[in-house]
Amino acid sequence: MFWIKSLHLIFVISWFAGLFYLPRIFVNLAMETDANATTRLLMMARKLYRFMTILAVPALLFGIWLLSFGFGQGPGNGWLHAKLALVVLLVGYHHACGRLLRKFEDGRNVRSHRWYRWFNEVPTVLMFAIVILVVVKPF
Repeated sequence: MFWIKSLHLIFVISWFAGLFYLPRIFVNLAMETDANATTRLLMMARKLYRFMTILAVPALLFGIWLLSFGFGQGPGNGWLHAKLALVVLLVGYHHACGRLLRKFEDGRNVRSHRWYRWFNEVPTVLMFAIVILVVVKPF
């Protein structure tokens, strides 16, 4: 079980690295006016999104595997249900990043770099909440 938990954490941390960086690329794309720089940033964003998705899959699978060991069963495990709800939001955020990337690729971005700066904070807030729920187990 400790191996599975370790692998889950490694893949989650790696996935979060991408979730932190991809919206930062969006900030730069929203500000960029040079076509060559935009092309380079789009290539970076595409590769990162693909790699993030590859990392997200084992993170989620190892997490599901941990549930099979009985994590979150019984009284006093409301924290896990809250954590799982936040993970669903995180997966939605991941997919939202993919949709935004497609808009940049199609030249249909309508959002400002300021909006992307705020959008960039979402995974940080989710990470804080998830870590606190897992470590403190407040309910």
